[in-house]
Amino acid sequence: MKANKILILTLFLIYGYSSIGQNNKSINSQNNFDPATVMWYSKPASIWEEALPVGNGRLGGMVYGRQGEEIIQFNEDTYYTGGPYNTVNKGAYKNLPEIQQLIFNGEPIKAHKLFGRTMMGMPVEQMKYQSLANLHLSFKVDSVQNYVRSLDLKTGVVTVKYKHKGVNYTREVFSSAIDQTIAIRITADTPESITLDAQLRGVRNNAHSNYATDYFRMDGVDNNQLKLTGKSADYLGVEGKLRYEARIKAIPEGGTIEIDDTVLSIKNANAVTLYFVAATNFVNYKDVSADQHALVEKMLAKLEQRSYANIKVDALNDHKKFFDRVSITLPTTENSFLPTDERMKNVQTNPDPQLASLAYNFGRYLLISSSRPGTQPANLQGIWNNKMNPAWDSKYTTNINIQMNYWAVETANLPELLEPLTTMVEELTDQGSQAAKELYGARGWVFHQNTDLWRVVAPMDGPTWGTFTVGGAWLTTHMWEHYLFTQDKEFLEEFYPTMKGSVQFFMDFLVKYPGQDWLVTNPSNSPENPPKGKGYKYFYDEITGMYYFTTIVAGSTIDMQILKDLFNYYASATEVLGKDKEFAKEVLEARSKLVPSQVGKDGTLQEWTEDYEQMEPNHRHASHLYGLYPGNVISIDKTPELIEPVKKVLELRGDEASGWSRAWKMNLWARLRDGDRSNKIFKGYLNDQAYSSLFAICANQFQVDGSFGVAAGVTEMLIQSHEGYIDLLPALPLEWTDGQFDGVCARGGFELDFKWKDQKITSATILSKAGMPCSLRAGTKTKVISEGKQVVFKRLNNGLITFNTKKGKTYTVTNI
Repeated sequence: MKANKILILTLFLIYGYSSIGQNNKSINSQNNFDPATVMWYSKPASIWEEALPVGNGRLGGMVYGRQGEEIIQFNEDTYYTGGPYNTVNKGAYKNLPEIQQLIFNGEPIKAHKLFGRTMMGMPVEQMKYQSLANLHLSFKVDSVQNYVRSLDLKTGVVTVKYKHKGVNYTREVFSSAIDQTIAIRITADTPESITLDAQLRGVRNNAHSNYATDYFRMDGVDNNQLKLTGKSADYLGVEGKLRYEARIKAIPEGGTIEIDDTVLSIKNANAVTLYFVAATNFVNYKDVSADQHALVEKMLAKLEQRSYANIKVDALNDHKKFFDRVSITLPTTENSFLPTDERMKNVQTNPDPQLASLAYNFGRYLLISSSRPGTQPANLQGIWNNKMNPAWDSKYTTNINIQMNYWAVETANLPELLEPLTTMVEELTDQGSQAAKELYGARGWVFHQNTDLWRVVAPMDGPTWGTFTVGGAWLTTHMWEHYLFTQDKEFLEEFYPTMKGSVQFFMDFLVKYPGQDWLVTNPSNSPENPPKGKGYKYFYDEITGMYYFTTIVAGSTIDMQILKDLFNYYASATEVLGKDKEFAKEVLEARSKLVPSQVGKDGTLQEWTEDYEQMEPNHRHASHLYGLYPGNVISIDKTPELIEPVKKVLELRGDEASGWSRAWKMNLWARLRDGDRSNKIFKGYLNDQAYSSLFAICANQFQVDGSFGVAAGVTEMLIQSHEGYIDLLPALPLEWTDGQFDGVCARGGFELDFKWKDQKITSATILSKAGMPCSLRAGTKTKVISEGKQVVFKRLNNGLITFNTKKGKTYTVTNI
């Protein structure tokens, strides 16, 4: 067995990559296997979740790598059920005072029921992200030799190689943002060796009667194309308004091609190229007037003018302009050169730090592939979904999940990829302002815990989830973080009205807590986690005929922490932009009255204003630790008295749970400067909360957020800057003895390259992109050099140094 693995790896190293063309100087052929950037396997995917993803932000593909019948599943990021709709319940604010009083009176179940009957959006659920199509490629192949399936994260190319009856076959699949296509190239080292049948199949949902209105049609076109057309489903009374068209265009080299009904057959070709293109009639969340057929025809016409070699070169160069900005290297071991699925198993007992580099790079790859300017934001599954009734609808859950998708976007030097999220937040203010007025009688805008393609904002699913009013506020903090990393005042000026609108809502919504000089949100919840005691219990709802638990409270800790960040960020924004100074004073005054952090009788940080017991002590959410990460309310430096209560929360929650929960805990322990604990959780994540494809698992379902969260966690272990200074190796695991991290970004507009050996920094360079002062945790013998000259710095009493920088200049720091 070991000899076979060595043979496979040797073949992979020798034949795994080829140059794009002799005349292409811009992309070099790769001769070395990099265990930090290449995922590879010795067998095909057995299930969809093990397939390898490609994507250009709009089109996604999942490649199984099967030799007999290959399947490539396709998505288009705007293909959802339904059409434009609004769920805001007009006049509901009239019931708000009674709901608030019931909560203050200790009658949460009555408050829950009244909220459910008067405040929920209708319909109570939202629309679902849909699978678009499956391409089936049938080959007359049974047993094969030398099989290798791989994804090169540096190029975005999935490759499948094997030998059959003396012929070596290669398939390459990649997604081009330049040409808006997914390209499939099939070659062989012997002429006239490629014979296949291709069929582009649509997908129906027959599991639910509400889907009876969707349809698709499969056709052959012009002897070298397959066409799929269809309509989205009606759902819960919302008419399916989306129309789509998808095509496969086949270009054989040699051999014959013909179409029989819906099957395209190619025989005895030397090589075959297939292009997938697709479009819907979606324009924006209010407009579905596009011509999907015309869009597809335009894409095909562009492809007609281009060679495969040029399409591939442009696609890879486009991908690499993002991916090559950052690189990470950690210690490599013998385990590092095994197939990825075996690495994931073996790392539990045999160290393989470079596997963390691979997971980090996979997170970056997914963001590049699922979130591009002009596309939809990455949803619960990025852009990859093979189901018509996916888990949690594969939309946007905003009580942690979508936020986690973008935790690494700034540090990973990918600021442009935040644009889809920024656009979505701005679009949410449309119905969000209606919801603020009609549900709460407030100014500004509000958004709860879920939305979809159509940017609905009202509470959904039920009061247990729907009373989370800070979903929009949390998303708004991402935009301030973008400013901190980029120092882009033009962006801040543009986004400022949205930030102000969120603040205005909460200035109206906050109410005084009885018996205290505190302001609280009411109603509120700590996402998905019910309190115990004092009126909190499972109960029967006579109207729905179902049992529920209630989470409804006044002033959950996460609400208070998010608002402390939001109000502080807003006040800082007014200073930067020189506006609304009087309102900013009011906001800071309100911030001072938000419920302070409290320690409960069990020694943990309280999750709610009242010291309730935990119904689920090891709950997957650790919402009251938002202030530690990703927020900036709790820290070792600022609030040392809260660190032990925070640790007790984490110990109570445990290291286990779903994939995204473990990713969050990686980040939390990194903020506590315990890298070994973060690394332990990472290994546990790989062991039972990640598929062999490195996709994260949540409740035995694929969910992409954990993969993004792990990338953020690796970063937090190696560099932090949230305290206003750069801290290198704040939570370095003992196993990560040596390493290098280049291109990573820090707040203040800085980009860093740094190396370490034997747990100590050996070199660091800092590029100042904005000319801001730089503060850094440093040693007693630190020197700063720029353009050959020593830079004067000020040494502070807390182990920091600070020095002025000039935009565009690089600073070398020694003896850190």
